[in-house]
Amino acid sequence: MPEVVLIVQDEPSARARLFRILMTLGYADDEIVCVSDVAQAKDVAGRHSLEMVLADLRMPDRDDVELIAWLRSINKSLPILVVSAWNVEEMVLDAIRAGANGYLLKERDDLEIAVLLKTVANGGAPIDPFITRHILGLANGSTPNRAASKPDIAEELPGGLLSKRELAILTRVAEGMSNREIAEVLNISQWTVDTHIRHIYGKLKVNSRTQAVRTARRLGLLF
Repeated sequence: MPEVVLIVQDEPSARARLFRILMTLGYADDEIVCVSDVAQAKDVAGRHSLEMVLADLRMPDRDDVELIAWLRSINKSLPILVVSAWNVEEMVLDAIRAGANGYLLKERDDLEIAVLLKTVANGGAPIDPFITRHILGLANGSTPNRAASKPDIAEELPGGLLSKRELAILTRVAEGMSNREIAEVLNISQWTVDTHIRHIYGKLKVNSRTQAVRTARRLGLLF
C-alpha cells in the first residue's frame, strides 16, 4: 500500500492551500488525503500507511493534541507537523510534548511553507522561528507580552506599524486590485492576502478597504 500525506484541517481553504503546495513539491493527488476532523484522521490512519501528517490544532470534534499523541503512540517515526495559526499559542508546548516534530504558522507564504515541508520530507523537524523565540522565552521564565507577541512575518517599516508585505498589499488595494489580483501580482496565495488584509484592518483599527487606504494615507504610509 503506497504511503500518503494526511492533511487534517477544518478550514476548506487551508486544506486546499496545503494540497496545492504539496502538489508543487511533486506529490500526486492520490498521495494526499484531506480530512476535516480528528475522527476522519484516525480512520485514514487505520486504512493507510502515512508518510507525513500536517495537522491544525483546532478541530470541530476535539483538539489535535490528542490526535498527535495517538499517532505518535502507533508510529514512533511518523513526521507530524503542526500547521496552525498563532492564536493557539497556549497549545504549542502541548503539541510538542505530545509528539509533534515541527510547528509552522499558517501566516507564512506558500514558498516558505514549501521549503519547510521539504525539510520534513528529508527528516528534519522545523519549528517556526517565532515559535522558537516564544518557547525560549518560556524556558527562561519570561512570558512574552501578548500584545507584542503576534508574529510579524516581514521586516517592519520604520515606526513599526505595517510590515513591508502589508504595505505592498495595501498599495495594491489603493490601486483598486482585488485580493485575487494582488495574489497573482505578488505570487502568493489569496489566503495569504486575505490574512494580511485582516492584520492591516486590526493594526489600523478599520473595517473596510476604503477606511484602510484613507487611514494609511493620513498616517503617511501611502501617498
